[in-house]
Amino acid sequence: MDLNLRLLLAMLVLASLLIYTTPTHHVNSEISNRQKYIVRVRPPPNFSPDMSSSNLETWYRSFLPPSSMGASRPHTPFIYTYREAILGFAVNLTKVEVEYVTKRDGVLNVYEDYLIPLLTTHTPEFLGLRSNGGAWNSIGMGEGTIIGLLDTGIDMSHPSFHDDGMKPPPAKWRGSCDFGDAKCNKKLIGGRSFSRGHVPPVDNVGHGTHTASTAAGQFVEGASVLGNGNGTAAGMAPHAHLAMYRVCSVWGCWNSDVVAGLDAAISDGVDILSISLGGRSRRFHQELLAIGTFSAMRKGIFVSCSAGNSGPSSGTLSNEAPWVLTVGASTMDRQMKAIVKLGDGRSFVGESAYQPSNLVSLPLAYKLDSGNVKGKVVACDLDGSGSSGIRIGKTVKQAGGAGMIVFGKQVSGHNTFAEPHVLPASYVNPIDAAMIREYAKNSSNKPTASIVYEGTSLGTTPAPVVAFFSSRGPSTASPGVLKPDIIGPGVNVIAAWPFKVGPPTSANFVKFNSISGTSMSAPHLSGIAAVIKSVHPDWSPAAIKSAIMTTAYAVDGNKKPILDEKFNPAGHFSIGAGHVNPSRAINPGLIYDTDEEQYILYLCGLGYTDSEVEIVTHQKDACRKGRKITEAELNYPSIAVNAKLGKLVVNRTVTNVGEASSTYTVDIDMPKGVTASISPNKLEFTKAKEVKTFVVSLSWDANKIKHAEGSFTWVFGKQVVRSPIVIF
Repeated sequence: MDLNLRLLLAMLVLASLLIYTTPTHHVNSEISNRQKYIVRVRPPPNFSPDMSSSNLETWYRSFLPPSSMGASRPHTPFIYTYREAILGFAVNLTKVEVEYVTKRDGVLNVYEDYLIPLLTTHTPEFLGLRSNGGAWNSIGMGEGTIIGLLDTGIDMSHPSFHDDGMKPPPAKWRGSCDFGDAKCNKKLIGGRSFSRGHVPPVDNVGHGTHTASTAAGQFVEGASVLGNGNGTAAGMAPHAHLAMYRVCSVWGCWNSDVVAGLDAAISDGVDILSISLGGRSRRFHQELLAIGTFSAMRKGIFVSCSAGNSGPSSGTLSNEAPWVLTVGASTMDRQMKAIVKLGDGRSFVGESAYQPSNLVSLPLAYKLDSGNVKGKVVACDLDGSGSSGIRIGKTVKQAGGAGMIVFGKQVSGHNTFAEPHVLPASYVNPIDAAMIREYAKNSSNKPTASIVYEGTSLGTTPAPVVAFFSSRGPSTASPGVLKPDIIGPGVNVIAAWPFKVGPPTSANFVKFNSISGTSMSAPHLSGIAAVIKSVHPDWSPAAIKSAIMTTAYAVDGNKKPILDEKFNPAGHFSIGAGHVNPSRAINPGLIYDTDEEQYILYLCGLGYTDSEVEIVTHQKDACRKGRKITEAELNYPSIAVNAKLGKLVVNRTVTNVGEASSTYTVDIDMPKGVTASISPNKLEFTKAKEVKTFVVSLSWDANKIKHAEGSFTWVFGKQVVRSPIVIF
């Protein structure tokens, strides 16, 4: 979710929950207290994908309590019926009716519905994607692929979604365009709404428009936020098609709506799913998003999900399933500089996307409640309430303040945010904020401050840096699979927006906005996956994920380890395999592929019961006769292992997707105290798609080694296939 919206959403969600759960004292209170549930069932006898909707609905109806239970039920009680993401339905039930349904043969689980939070002009160049060179020039721009987004809707009139130069959608497309009288085009080929009220999938929040244009927006010249960050905007896959499934509103995203959107996207024929939403960690059979994305993976659909905005604390991830790409957020090498100059001569570099004329030296006040702030520069703390600098700025402006200095939260380290403020402002990091705060509180010096705007700077260092808010591993649901998988741009991302931003009197620029969150990083990877898919249409989701992970880089532009928000080296629980490198991901050389059967055995190895595995995978009696593999045995492009074990011996299998005749040698990089070997240490291929298996052996003193990180890399010429290792 855009961090600027967090407080408003939290308040609205709390209000909605209070309204939703307040008990009524009506005579028929049990009936009037119906709530929404999602019922997951086994398939009916003789089920086939071609079974008619009416027959499937008749089957679903057989699980409901008879009308004699006291309520006159409508002829069609279902809110949604599902057949692709899950087999089941959403329905309003009382507690008594839930007990009845739960006990019915064929019912696998009943879930109470809940809200899930919603979690550019320069990023293509930063990632090596350019129309006059780089990956775009050599392999195309995602042509022929369809990206489906589960989000808040889309502003279909925005120039990012025009269809100049686009080809018609692929023949497999089965979706619909439900924008009322407005028509879809060859870029935006579909749109449906599943959020409450069933209004057209028009974006009245901004989030969906921003993520859609980040993934696959068309080229828009002269894009900027209030004249800053100026350039030609484009998504990662400018020639890919888009389909929007509105499953969220300003309130958040109801789980039942999300599953309905997943169900539709799978049925419609999307190639890529971009999901910038996610809640707290749950076991996979309890997480409908994990279940629905498993169904998408089975159909060959690649899924990119936000890692979450709960960093920098460890173990805070969302969307942890190994069959999805879990994406963290990083900064890029661009700053919209707003220099704060104090009366004592000191200067501090902050950021702002609104850059009017320089603000001359004025009295400096610390906090709004410090007395009369009219005509002053007001220094304000960002507390834990979720208030954004923009919202605080509106309050400062209403109080007569002439300008504002936003103090970043202590946890944010060196991260700064370029927001479209409503008055002259600068966001400074908490290190600088501490010095400004001390100066501002010393009233005997009559403190003053000015703000000097220096426009947009490119090539700033260090970059990339992990965003402080980006959720960290280890995974709670599956610690033995390294998550997040990857990081990508998620700070101050400029992309399409449906509304005007900044002061009411600002110039009427084409509508773009600069916002931050892992919501912004996930669609970058969705678009990159679409580019890869357009070149390699036969690759599985796991193959695309492997290509992205093994070609990622773990060093910044200065060839030094990627840093976290405090400028310390970032570990793999922050960056996963590293920062995405699209130009190399197109041709990874080797891939680690994983099929549905492996995921099933992996779930068995996690200790899930047959019934729990069936809930996720649709496979009955999957763990029969003790069939299972450990997390480490999953053919994943990374390795994570508990330090208490003291050793690990696992196989990995790679497929040659590079030169037919090639010989890869291994390079192992592990810290002192960890013994590592790869056998064989050379892989010789004589043909394309040839498969080779090797053994990874690790050992360490469990009494001495509590955490260690390293990697092993297969090298052939310019092909570098790297896999991170974490002992934790």
